[in-house]
Amino acid sequence: MSNDIKDKILLVEDEEDTKMVLTRLLRKSGYEVETAKNGYEALEVLKRFKPHIILADWTMPEMDGVELLNILRNKEEYKSIYYIILTARATLRDKIEGLDTGADDFLVKPTDNQELLARIRAGIRITKLQQELKEAEHNKALVEMAFTTGHQINNPLASLTLSLENLKSELTPEEIEKIRDEIAIMEESVKRIKKAVDSLIHLKDPELTNYTDGTHMLKL
Repeated sequence: MSNDIKDKILLVEDEEDTKMVLTRLLRKSGYEVETAKNGYEALEVLKRFKPHIILADWTMPEMDGVELLNILRNKEEYKSIYYIILTARATLRDKIEGLDTGADDFLVKPTDNQELLARIRAGIRITKLQQELKEAEHNKALVEMAFTTGHQINNPLASLTLSLENLKSELTPEEIEKIRDEIAIMEESVKRIKKAVDSLIHLKDPELTNYTDGTHMLKL
């Protein structure tokens, strides 16, 4: 695990001793950790902290781990976070109920440290793989959009080029001289549009660049 870019975990636990022990374990294992004592506090933490994993106790005051999970699963920006429920409930029925809520994993307290770390590593691998798949699909969509847009522009551009050439052929040298600058601007604009269309049609590895007010532009 890189020391420069740490994987992030949000630990939601109301028992102070358990929270302290798990926080120490996770930080010692190289993770960046933020904590919350219940679901309400976790929602506040999530406004400034974007974890790969949420490790949440099932039973907590004010808002428990399942209530928190239900809220997060209905918010698009949090759906991809890998959610592990910790609980003292050990029956098969409890485990099934926990997973049926939409949790990705379920661990019975007290947890074995090595098992917990192994589950977290698995969760992070899954989260990163899902992100890579999303990026691949996003890039594919960008390439298809660029190709389609390029061809849609290319047809009227061909008509524009032909019309400009016809216009020049019908004008006398004196008339062309009078509008020489305007013709030069149109010809240069056509060249720039052709270059952009060619870049769109042959785009392979889409790259976005920052633009004003937080928007992005496709780099050609």
